[in-house]
Amino acid sequence: MSSMMQPPIILLREGTDTSQGKAQLISNINACVAVVDTIRTTLGPRGMDKMVYDERGNNTISNDGATILKLLDIVHPAAKTLVDIAKSQDSEVGDGTTTVTLLAGEFLRESKQFVEDGVHPQNIIRSFRQACELAVSRVEELAISIERKDPEEKGQLLQKCAQTTLNSKLVGGEKEFFAKMVVDAVSCLDPVLLDLRMIGIKKVTGGTMRDSFLVDGVAFKKTFSYAGFEQQPKSFDNPKILLLNIELELKSEKDNAEVRLSDPAQYQSIVDAEWNIIYNKLDACVASGANIVLSRLPIGDLATQYFADRNMFCAGRCEEGDMQRVAKATGAAIQTTVSNILPQSLGTCATFEEVQVGGERFNLFKGCVGAQTATIVLRGGADQFIEEAERSLHDAIMIVRRAMKNASVVAGGGAIDMEISRFLRDHARTIAGKSQLFINAFAKALEVIPRQLSDNAGFDATDVLNKLRQKHALPNGEGRLFGVDVDSGGIIDTYANFVWEPSLVKINALTAATEAACIVLSVDETIRNPKSEGADQAMNPGNMGRGAGMMGGGGWAVAVAVACVAGGVSECRMLAVSRNSSEKVKHRAQV
Repeated sequence: MSSMMQPPIILLREGTDTSQGKAQLISNINACVAVVDTIRTTLGPRGMDKMVYDERGNNTISNDGATILKLLDIVHPAAKTLVDIAKSQDSEVGDGTTTVTLLAGEFLRESKQFVEDGVHPQNIIRSFRQACELAVSRVEELAISIERKDPEEKGQLLQKCAQTTLNSKLVGGEKEFFAKMVVDAVSCLDPVLLDLRMIGIKKVTGGTMRDSFLVDGVAFKKTFSYAGFEQQPKSFDNPKILLLNIELELKSEKDNAEVRLSDPAQYQSIVDAEWNIIYNKLDACVASGANIVLSRLPIGDLATQYFADRNMFCAGRCEEGDMQRVAKATGAAIQTTVSNILPQSLGTCATFEEVQVGGERFNLFKGCVGAQTATIVLRGGADQFIEEAERSLHDAIMIVRRAMKNASVVAGGGAIDMEISRFLRDHARTIAGKSQLFINAFAKALEVIPRQLSDNAGFDATDVLNKLRQKHALPNGEGRLFGVDVDSGGIIDTYANFVWEPSLVKINALTAATEAACIVLSVDETIRNPKSEGADQAMNPGNMGRGAGMMGGGGWAVAVAVACVAGGVSECRMLAVSRNSSEKVKHRAQV
């Protein structure tokens, strides 16, 4: 009888929403699967694009998984895990963002039936992690190194990797053209650092994709200029380049400055001093021997005309990234003062010229002495198209960069996924117990890549998968390089047909997708804090943690709840007054 009279123990703030148990886990899985279904059709060279627009009317057309998930602004806490792994894949290797999201969703879909049947999630997680380790080791075994190749042959192999990436993008129709451009751009970088910031991508509306070009050096759009700019020379051979981080404008005294003069004739000396400051700066620039002056800060009309009279070129308000790439390419050092400019602080290049590109004018620095930088100028008919082309080239640049650092590739087109699936199925037969079922489920989930490639290309996925299973089951691994042929609807040796991807992409995708699935499976309770939490804390600032809160603001609730239970009352209302405030707050307790 005494056990029935025990008062309820209040642990969470009133209004806190909690969900737990099997139902909550199934709900999380369903949310993740719904997100995956959103981007499922974007996979592969025949994948569809998505148009995402916001309340401000900005349209984005893309088939990049990370870009779409980022723009969807997903709020479900479990589904956000898929957004995070897509961003991780994009920042780590640049490509495979749709692949990693699809794999994670398929792992969860396959595990859903086991959860509904009462299997403990930790058993599934243990088997999935074991299967992931086996899959990664199998990818490493099947990877083909391109390390010991001569530069020309290695360049061709890198172009094949870039073409595989671009094949599924909006610019896939010109993949050969852009693949060569991407490999040439990455080859210009420092082979040790391969710093992506040294590759600039400039966008100019108009023309066709074929009008895009690569500058072996630096190119940037003409900055804001004054009238004297048109009188300046627009081309130089072997110029001296001075980079500044100071203003070259006539600066007058501030409005609140006060100058007291005893003689009105002294006023002219003050005005002359202001002019002398700017002229001294300009004289120092000319005395340095520079032909081109660039500054991150404004260069005024006086300085523009001054340089034009001395056959010098100047540009102010240059972007930080452009200045850094000019410094890297020409060997110049950015100066914060014009006093004592040393000759070694100046940069140089073979040629400088200003050219017209579409409706824009660009400044080009070519033949740079330390040219470890490059610039790609993209052309296209619409802004959305150029934006998507930039994202596509970014993925291709990341892939080529990773392939240069980790020179091993695997067959694409779903070939590596089918081979890992076959390998795991064979391994599962050697295991006794429930783990065999879970590893088989992991292996089945890997088939989502070739299946989705076939579906997106409009072919019968069941027929294609049956052919692939038969081919990969041949003895001695004769069919391990066969994948989906999106042109004919059959199967093809994807490695022989140069459908390649760096092994690092597949390894990272498998690892990230498995970890994401395991994280979702390991959550059995979701707690959402009420929005009024901040207001309650403001009402009772004297709280010293949870314990103090229960003793301070929550003590009355427990006391009255005990009284209600003892009196047999099923519901009660309480009026509690905070010790630190005269404001009255009503609490409602359900007993």
